Amino acid sequence: MKKELEILAPAGGMESLRAVIQAGADAVYMGGSRFGARAFADNPEGDMLLQAIDYAHLYGVRFYLTVNTLLKERELEEELYAYLKPCYEHGLDAVIVQDMGVLRAVQEWFPGLSIHASTQMSVTGVGGARLLQKEGVERVVLARELSLEEIAGVHKEVDVELECFVHGALCYCYSGQCLFSSVLGGRSGNRGRCAQPCRLQYEAIKGREVLSKKGENALLSPKDICTLSLLPKIVKAGVCSLKIEGRMKKPEYAAGVVRIYRKYANWYLAHGTKGYQVSKEDERELLQLFNRDGFSKGYYEQHNGRNMMALWNKAPSKEEKQAYEILSAKLRANYVEKDKKIPIKGKLCARLGEPLEFMVWKDDIGQESVVTVIGETLQKAKNRPMGEEQFRKQLEKIGNTPFIWEELEIVIEGTVFVPVQALNTLRRDALLALQMEIIRTFVGKRGQKAREYTCLEKKEIYFAEDTKELHLSVETEEQLLAVLEMADILEKKDKISDFAIYLDAESMEEKLLVSIERIRKRGWKVYIALPMVFRMKTKERYKKNSDFWQKLAVDGYVIRNLEEYDFLRRIDWKKEVILDANVYTWNQRSRGFYKGLGITLFTNPLELNSRELSRVSKADSIQMIYGRYPMMVSAGCVHQTLKLCKKKPEMLMLLDRYQKEFPVKNYCKDCYNVIYNSQPLYLLDQMEELKKIICRAYRISFTTESIEEVYTVLKAWMSHKEAKGDFTRGHFKRGVE
Repeated sequence: MKKELEILAPAGGMESLRAVIQAGADAVYMGGSRFGARAFADNPEGDMLLQAIDYAHLYGVRFYLTVNTLLKERELEEELYAYLKPCYEHGLDAVIVQDMGVLRAVQEWFPGLSIHASTQMSVTGVGGARLLQKEGVERVVLARELSLEEIAGVHKEVDVELECFVHGALCYCYSGQCLFSSVLGGRSGNRGRCAQPCRLQYEAIKGREVLSKKGENALLSPKDICTLSLLPKIVKAGVCSLKIEGRMKKPEYAAGVVRIYRKYANWYLAHGTKGYQVSKEDERELLQLFNRDGFSKGYYEQHNGRNMMALWNKAPSKEEKQAYEILSAKLRANYVEKDKKIPIKGKLCARLGEPLEFMVWKDDIGQESVVTVIGETLQKAKNRPMGEEQFRKQLEKIGNTPFIWEELEIVIEGTVFVPVQALNTLRRDALLALQMEIIRTFVGKRGQKAREYTCLEKKEIYFAEDTKELHLSVETEEQLLAVLEMADILEKKDKISDFAIYLDAESMEEKLLVSIERIRKRGWKVYIALPMVFRMKTKERYKKNSDFWQKLAVDGYVIRNLEEYDFLRRIDWKKEVILDANVYTWNQRSRGFYKGLGITLFTNPLELNSRELSRVSKADSIQMIYGRYPMMVSAGCVHQTLKLCKKKPEMLMLLDRYQKEFPVKNYCKDCYNVIYNSQPLYLLDQMEELKKIICRAYRISFTTESIEEVYTVLKAWMSHKEAKGDFTRGHFKRGVE
């Protein structure tokens, strides 16, 4: 499956939509009033959104609607259908989705509507792309962290369209894996409300030593990417859609970036790599439009590095501001305040005794949009007959329409007269009909009736039976030994009959066999928690040792991404698979999707409150009751940024402006960082509220805890001791908007 090379532009509002289309976009992505990952953009709603779709189609531009947030049960079952139905029946080209429940609902309600998997799905390789393609996804927006080699690998193995970001802001975290804004301020990136805490200042500390330099404290703030020079390589790797970020930026920015990428895409399409070179003038113009300490080329040719970070976030100089104002005014005048006219042709036939006939059309390669409008029957002129000049004068008055005459033929037979009003009406009717025909022809069969709305059976909220299992996850051998030392005491816990331990594969791989044997001797279940990131390098390492992973004497695996599911399926894994909390299941349809893949257990989402959890949590669910949230999973490395990389796991702290310390662990086998919350979730004293949620097991997660802290937490679990010290209830009470 392959489309022509596409420049995909952001449209944060109607002005931006017009600007990027006039600047040369092939397609636009835009959010409506709901469910988009840029909730604070100037998103249209209702009829305005339908007008936006029509405007794009009039210029031959595809329109993709962002529905790329996670939806709560009520939103999915009561609001999504009515929101999407008018757009679907109006000829919407595609929806961009993050939520697997949304994916399934769209397929059920809106047959034939193309589905694009958002970069929020964190697809990092062949496995995830292959699974989504099999499940009916037409296009995958790959994680921004992938290299050219990894992209080419996906393209070679999977028959699915690939879309990648080529210009604009870069998240520090794998998109869809960030809880930083959500936990700190209740503004969830998974709900389009990110407050961008990654752009703030942090100090890196270890013990009492400050590791970061003064003035270089934007440690989580990447530079914007600019990949003009890499464009041929990106296309060669298999990318068919070049995506520009910027729905929160001004229309002038979006138009300026699209104009330049259009220029170089056209060059490449015409000449290939021969003579391909980016001019200094164009580079300078892009820098003037926006930059953070300059640009980087993103992750396409390097895994991470200090040179990718905007450590200083320097304010622009007076001269730079002036240059921006001049450029911005020019772009506004050329692309925002005026539309390009669409060339059309026409033929008027005015024959005495016959109805007036006006045919207008627009020529396109391979297709033609043509309409004919019939006017009143022509009578013989009583005085002065009308000549061609008089007809032409009225018919050429099309200044307030999107059209311009490329050719207008006028045929007059006999001495005829037509009232000016009748000619004006004929012209207006013809041009309006042509406009609708162009839109209809472009849309083709996509504008069709939605299926009848169907809602899943609602689950009543009621008190559950007592949960009978306790699951404990550990990341160090010391934590495991501490848990096992407490085993006798834990087994005395009333009504808890089964225990399980998750062993972190990334940090405990060398001692897995010994650890598994220890747990088995205790008679407890054991699961392997696979890495947070499973990219090509990781996959090759696991594939090389597939016999080892397949034959481990464990009860199952905990997976954190789609790539790991694909890996387990390919080694013919037959035991239990648990989804961790970062493989999101906010609603029953998303859980139904994964059940269809054979998933048996779900870790409840961390961003839903207790009432929302009660709508989706069932006897196949695991509820977190203690542990530090993984706030960010990043291909970037704080150690690398500080020039302190020793290629071995270490932990340091990020100190924010409120003097909160966030642990940062680097996982060197696969080169990624996890930034944990400064406070652990503590629900050990909330048992009455927890009993309102049906679940199979409670989970206590140990990440950075010392042996002593493990003991303290487990003793608190036994007594349901009231929380003291620095802790958080997470979203259990408040949830997210």
